[in-house]
Amino acid sequence: MSDWRYRLAEHHGTLLAIGIFVVMFAVYTSNHPAGLTANVVQTAANKGVLLAFVAMAQALVVITAGIDLSVGMTFVLTNCLASWLVVGSPLETTFGVVVVLAVGLLCGAVNGAIVIYGRLQPIVATIATGAIYFGIALMLRPFPGGGVNEDLADALTGRLFGFVPASLVTLGAVVLLVWVPFSRSVYGRAAYAAGSSEVAAYMSGVPIRRAKFMAYSLSGLLAAVGGLFLTFFTYTGEAAYASGNAYTLFSIAAVVLGGVSLFGGKGSVIGAIFGALAFRTIGDLLFVFDFDPLWQPLFQGVVLLVAVSLGAFALFRVRNRLDWFA
Repeated sequence: MSDWRYRLAEHHGTLLAIGIFVVMFAVYTSNHPAGLTANVVQTAANKGVLLAFVAMAQALVVITAGIDLSVGMTFVLTNCLASWLVVGSPLETTFGVVVVLAVGLLCGAVNGAIVIYGRLQPIVATIATGAIYFGIALMLRPFPGGGVNEDLADALTGRLFGFVPASLVTLGAVVLLVWVPFSRSVYGRAAYAAGSSEVAAYMSGVPIRRAKFMAYSLSGLLAAVGGLFLTFFTYTGEAAYASGNAYTLFSIAAVVLGGVSLFGGKGSVIGAIFGALAFRTIGDLLFVFDFDPLWQPLFQGVVLLVAVSLGAFALFRVRNRLDWFA
């Protein structure tokens, strides 16, 4: 296979997710009463970025052939924590942001340690830790409340140069600071190898445990960034169980829409981001076309089922796991 064909096949899922998002967003803006304006783009970006951060967190774990059902609860926990700590003077706000990110990193590290060293199935381990994280969030915020540094919140959710959503710029910065170094490192390559065939990776001397532990830890960190942005958007913290579950399920849909294989070893965080943006645009389209709100969860559930089914269908077409890279 020629180099360009190999690269095209390697990034097929990401390119497809980008195409789906562009088409859906074009339909959305062309039918929006206000059209394509800076306010419309900013609102869509702010909603999409929340799911994008959680989808990034999910993608890192899925690449290793795992799954993290606690990302939504980590997202909720850090939102509640941020509503306590990201307030006050610039120094106090900086300290609060660092603590919130550290807690997210710790949550991911706990997941990784249980899965890797406790040898529990990821789905079982993360359901248990997710319940614990939600319990802590509920202790912090039994009722919605709190606050946030409004200057920082407005700066990160507003517009740069009058038309560029600051949230998208932050998303790009996180990709450059977290995903790019990880994906190009030894541990990033080891994470892909573990997702493709853990036995073969182990026999090849790949540092599987450290790679998976780093993937889970970074997953918690990214979910915490999402929790911070939720606080920036809402100016409050809330231990919402339904919200945590919804973001967990939607992150799986976004990952699959973005071309990341649920069986591991294939895809990228970039695809998951555009999968998240595309999935969010579905909700916007339902609003624009005045779809009955009572039917919207059903429609989104169908999209989730189709997305997961498409991801599984691709595996039926290969006879050997090595065919992914043929």
